[in-house]
Amino acid sequence: MSNYEYHKPVLLHQTVDGLAINPSGTYVDVTFGGGGHSREILNRLNDQGRLFAFDQDADAQANAIEDSRFTLIPENFRYIKRFLRFYGVKKVDGILGDFGVSSHQFNEAERGFSTRFNGRLDMRMNQNDSLSAYQVINTYDEAQLRDMFYAYADLKNAPKLARTIVAARAEAPIVTSQQLNDLLTPLLFKGKEFKILAQIYQAIRIEVNQEIESLKEFLSQTPELLNPGGRISLISYHSLEDRLVKRFVRNGLFQGEPEKDMFGRVEVPFKKVGKLIVPTPQEVQENNRARSAKLRIGVRL
Repeated sequence: MSNYEYHKPVLLHQTVDGLAINPSGTYVDVTFGGGGHSREILNRLNDQGRLFAFDQDADAQANAIEDSRFTLIPENFRYIKRFLRFYGVKKVDGILGDFGVSSHQFNEAERGFSTRFNGRLDMRMNQNDSLSAYQVINTYDEAQLRDMFYAYADLKNAPKLARTIVAARAEAPIVTSQQLNDLLTPLLFKGKEFKILAQIYQAIRIEVNQEIESLKEFLSQTPELLNPGGRISLISYHSLEDRLVKRFVRNGLFQGEPEKDMFGRVEVPFKKVGKLIVPTPQEVQENNRARSAKLRIGVRL
């Protein structure tokens, strides 16, 4: 399988351009996937340059690049500082993140990420994790399910969805995506079933993989890791992620405003670089997964 078949990288050149690469610098791609962004970074590095990549998905690890300048770390990027330190790296010149689910993950029916295929409810990015979509759907109580659908998909009928799931699983476990689709589709707005199912799956996936917690932990470590003038170049796909990235690039916080010193000045870790970048209509046409991508770039002060 070619790496583009595995996952066609979104905003490839804009994201790597955003790093303003120093050819002999050290960079990190925290979402390796099919390796598209990593290959582009390596193209711009000289023999002294180094690239570390993270991916907790065993399928992605099979795409590792044979290059002496490249190291693939098979871990969640929330542990970025710990594992870079293991390789003797305390400071880097740029960090790239593309937080979407890869095309490969969506297209593998048995991974359970997609509403389109009938597969076991799984959705684990890391196949060694104990929490799967099956556990979430079959063991979370009604309040936990309701709160998950509210928080991660903003679904107004979250209470009804949660109630329906709890009532159905009392008769028999909900094992496959098809069972879940059949159960919930009658509760959804006519003509918008597919869109709302996708939001439901998104909420379950975020819960299973602790995506919001992982993103916050990762972002919190970036100011300490980056050299002054180093950059972050980050692509988000849903408003929850984008809000966190946007606020963090703006003021280094996830909520509230930074404190001012006695002269009324604030100290923030990053300065925003340029405006928000979104894919062109042509890129969306070529790669439908790009349609909700938002790229934000920040430079370490």
